[in-house]
Amino acid sequence: MEKVTPKRVFINNIDSYASKCVAKFLCECVVGAAVDPDAVTEEEEERKPHSGVPAFQVVGTVSDTCDEDRPHVLEEYKHLNREELLSKLMDCDVVIFNITQHAEQLEEACWAASALHNKMEGFSRAKMFILVSTVMTWACSKPVDPIFWRRRAHPSFKQHMDLEKMVVKMGKTNRTMFSTYVVASGLQYGLGEQLFHFFFKTSWLGQEQEIPVFGDGINIVPTIHIRDLASVIQNVIEHQPKPYYLLAVDSSNNTMEEILKAVSSSLGPGRIQKRPFEEAYLTQELSVMEMDSLLVNLRMEAVHLKELFSINWLCESGLVENMELVVEEYQQSRGLLPIRVCVLGPPAVGKSLVSRQICEHYKLHHITLKDTISQTITQLEDTVRNVDQDANNEDSAAEAKELLGSLKESMEQNGGLLEDRLLVKVVKDRLMSNQCRNQGFVLDGFPKTYEQAKELFYSEEQESEDGTSQMSSFSRKIMPECVLSLDVSDVFLKERVMNLPERLVQEHSYEQEHFLLRLDRHRENNMEDENVGNYFDELDTTPLYLEISSSEEPDCLLLMQKILDTLGQPRNYGPSCREVEEEERRKAEERMKREEQERAEQERREEEEATNRAASWDQWTGGLEEMRQQEEELLEVQSVPMTIYLMEHVMPTVTQGLVECCTAHPQDPVDFLAEFLIRNNPFNY
Repeated sequence: MEKVTPKRVFINNIDSYASKCVAKFLCECVVGAAVDPDAVTEEEEERKPHSGVPAFQVVGTVSDTCDEDRPHVLEEYKHLNREELLSKLMDCDVVIFNITQHAEQLEEACWAASALHNKMEGFSRAKMFILVSTVMTWACSKPVDPIFWRRRAHPSFKQHMDLEKMVVKMGKTNRTMFSTYVVASGLQYGLGEQLFHFFFKTSWLGQEQEIPVFGDGINIVPTIHIRDLASVIQNVIEHQPKPYYLLAVDSSNNTMEEILKAVSSSLGPGRIQKRPFEEAYLTQELSVMEMDSLLVNLRMEAVHLKELFSINWLCESGLVENMELVVEEYQQSRGLLPIRVCVLGPPAVGKSLVSRQICEHYKLHHITLKDTISQTITQLEDTVRNVDQDANNEDSAAEAKELLGSLKESMEQNGGLLEDRLLVKVVKDRLMSNQCRNQGFVLDGFPKTYEQAKELFYSEEQESEDGTSQMSSFSRKIMPECVLSLDVSDVFLKERVMNLPERLVQEHSYEQEHFLLRLDRHRENNMEDENVGNYFDELDTTPLYLEISSSEEPDCLLLMQKILDTLGQPRNYGPSCREVEEEERRKAEERMKREEQERAEQERREEEEATNRAASWDQWTGGLEEMRQQEEELLEVQSVPMTIYLMEHVMPTVTQGLVECCTAHPQDPVDFLAEFLIRNNPFNY
């Protein structure tokens, strides 16, 4: 038996969307997997015993930020210089360079092809170089005649076309030792999405009522499922066809409007809105390269693929025809799996509070009977009104009018309540909506009886794993995966209702007689042999029974923690890197704004304090000046008698003494004047 050695395949950027999917597909291939069963040669027949042998060993480069574990990849390379990378390429049988996602890989692919071509004489075995390019190198092509087209690339993809021509030319030198191929891929979809992810995410989140279609939407978009693209590459490696340029597109020729309408119908509200194509370039989630691709208008046919290969197509008919499969892949690949919960229990036990907290944590839809009935009636009235205005869909109008009339009639006859048949239909239609089927739901306080549960979750037909239809007793699409049964003593419930504010009593219809009747009916329904809990037990969905001890906050937190541990981690979109950066930037801006406000407030306070100090200083100095003036005036008033006394009794004698002193010129004038004043003192008795 001939020993089979797996081919060593190099793929660049193996952590990117397309390269990762191609790598995983090739790693799953076994020897002879691409052989046409209708044209098996003797040599291929001898290889059949090796059907369990891997056909390829995949190695490749990864980005610096890559931290994902890929056990199917043999080797991963980081931070290699070109000399080291060339050594790795020389060890491979096949080198695949994908340039459909990252324009910066053009230079790397050009260098790799040139370096291998220059080393061709030293090859120990034949090598193959496959350039995975894009149909955007045909975006501006014009037909010269019914057969021949003059090829022109989109202005942003001219370098891609130049690289394609260079790769093809290198393969003509010595095709035996160094063969080259160009696979021009249509717009890729499937396995989580890349190019169409913005529209899938927008529809899944339901953030907009209508999904945007940039432009008129009539442009034909050539597409291919990423696994079908990988299958084409596998066939090229194994069959080494004579044509060196291959178009890899499916046979759909869908328009962008058709694609996005199908996405919206499967994941969102089912409506689209056409917007000017210029708005596309303002969308942060889409790069310029991706927007140029989405606006392409090409009708293409992969003639060579049909003539040369017998490909086991996954989505040959295109994205629209296989939307259900693609949506399932999208949800599985990104972990967007719905969480379906049913919360049961007696009235006033706290079902709505628990349901709201679960919905807030997991971003689920809260389904209550009151809101569901109200929303259904509103939607039916809108449908009837819109159809009456357009008069284009009489069947929808008739059906909506009939159901609306039945609901109103039933509510009138039953005191505002619906009969079980209509109630179950309304709730089931809500659970079957895209929102509930995508994100999940928390069904609050319903069903109440075994018959309601059986009718609500009943499904006539269920598709089996092998694709055939089989009879089933319940619908897996809406069956709760977790049932929470809350309970507490009747005494506790009665005390709780008695302590509620009157507003809540009126809102929830907890008047004494009505509440006791509802409580008795609940206890009676759960005492029967066939109750709601037994229904779920029969389907291997055992309810989680939770006893509420009190309404205190610590006990409520423990209860919610137990519920969250049971349900596990959320299965929805977490914050993306861009959203995290935006949130961090927003927080930084808020912090800077807050600091600026605090600084401005501090400056304002300091300025106010300075103003107050200046005012206080002026007031103080003004007071001192006024006091000084008052003291001077007082002193002046008080000095008048003394002045008069001095002028009348003292100054004449002093003046006479000074005159005598000037006349006598004594040796000591002071003593002379003192003696004169003593002698001539008028009061010297």
